[in-house]
Amino acid sequence: MKKNLTLLLLISCTLQLGFAQEMVLKKGAVLDALPVNDSLQDTYALYLPTSFSTDKQWPLLMVVDMNGKQTQALSMFIAAAEKEGYVLMAPQVRDSVSLSGNVVIATRALKKVLDYLPIQRSRIYSAGANSGGRFANLLPIFTKTVSGAISIGAAITNTELLNVRQPFHFIGIVNKENYNYPDLLKSEKVLERLRYPNQLLIHEAERLWPDPEYLQRALQFLTISAMRKGVAKKDSTYIRKAFTNDLLKANQLKGSMQLLEAEQFIGEMFGVYAAHQNLDSLRMVQKDIRRNKVYKSMKRGENAAFLKESLLKEDFLYYMDEDLVTYNFNNLGWWNFQREEIEKFINGSNPFEKQMGHRLLGFVNALAEDNIDLVVSEALIDEDALAFLYMLKTILEPENFEYYLKVISLSCKNEDFGTALFYLEEALKKGFDNTEKLYGLQHTALLKIDPRFNTLVSKYLKDARYKVKEQ
Repeated sequence: MKKNLTLLLLISCTLQLGFAQEMVLKKGAVLDALPVNDSLQDTYALYLPTSFSTDKQWPLLMVVDMNGKQTQALSMFIAAAEKEGYVLMAPQVRDSVSLSGNVVIATRALKKVLDYLPIQRSRIYSAGANSGGRFANLLPIFTKTVSGAISIGAAITNTELLNVRQPFHFIGIVNKENYNYPDLLKSEKVLERLRYPNQLLIHEAERLWPDPEYLQRALQFLTISAMRKGVAKKDSTYIRKAFTNDLLKANQLKGSMQLLEAEQFIGEMFGVYAAHQNLDSLRMVQKDIRRNKVYKSMKRGENAAFLKESLLKEDFLYYMDEDLVTYNFNNLGWWNFQREEIEKFINGSNPFEKQMGHRLLGFVNALAEDNIDLVVSEALIDEDALAFLYMLKTILEPENFEYYLKVISLSCKNEDFGTALFYLEEALKKGFDNTEKLYGLQHTALLKIDPRFNTLVSKYLKDARYKVKEQ
């Protein structure tokens, strides 16, 4: 291991950056903030696997993150890239830039990498999670250079943009508690109809990012697909090993009575391995699962939850629009009731309604946040609508104190000190104790010298800075 670490120095490449400069790249290390060229501020991150050499061409995975955390997102794929032999790069895209602007940034950074690394042009893929996933699955649509996308927790952004003459390989990865799960199932059906190669991997981690084995499996699927298309040399040993591991996974799911997951995973295996070997025995296993009475009962339960979920989503969409147009602050009580109902699903005994509850909570939170983004992006901000949305977020995320502070600041700006004090006490009751943030809050100069403010802070924090004597 120590010997390998001492041999990380790999190659010296002369990059044309407007001036002659020699850059030394290291294997097995993330290189951050590499310049695209000397006249632009755009940068990118790069990772070369420890097995990298310049005597062959390598597949490349372009990882995107819209929140300025491209290096962290890239790092999530390192273990998979090491095992599967992929070069990783991450351009500095961001959500404050337009879609077209981010496409330009990504393609410009990609071109820079292609100029000095031996990348196989027919095996360039994009990947991302959440908003990064939505952007990642747009890149193959807008640029023919990218031939596939790994989308974590994000469905196809706009299926109407899909072109049957320009298919790409789509791999979705999602948890069943993610609110995008039903949309990914719909995306899969659209892709099947258009004959796009696609797989959907369902992971069990209670978070957005899956365990590394799922990221590795996604890269394996892309590699095996490349072998099928003849753009990668066929390796029968590699395919057999991958199939054996996937068959083991399917049997584990079946053995633990996760029959829905087992049947679905076997279905994805057909799309990967059918061109390489006979799968009649696997088809019999799938049929056996489908005939199982327990499986049928599970399928009915999941479908019933999907139906209930779709109806509730329609209600949430309708009332969100209505409340924002009419500034219906009185309806916050209804939203609080809905939050309590969702909690009942989450804490209930029905496993499909439990998953549905998590998805509904994620959906309403995303809906509120999307509307916040729309309101604040306007030239003239509708502060009443913004106040409603901030208040709604305190209901949906009662432990997220940022929204309490936003309500307090906005209320003070409009001299509504009663509302500001109410939300201050609610935050303090729930454990807010960051006096630095509180005293640094915008528009609260008059509030901070109000005796009621100091009484509240003294009661909960014992740290009121201002002592105001009442006359």
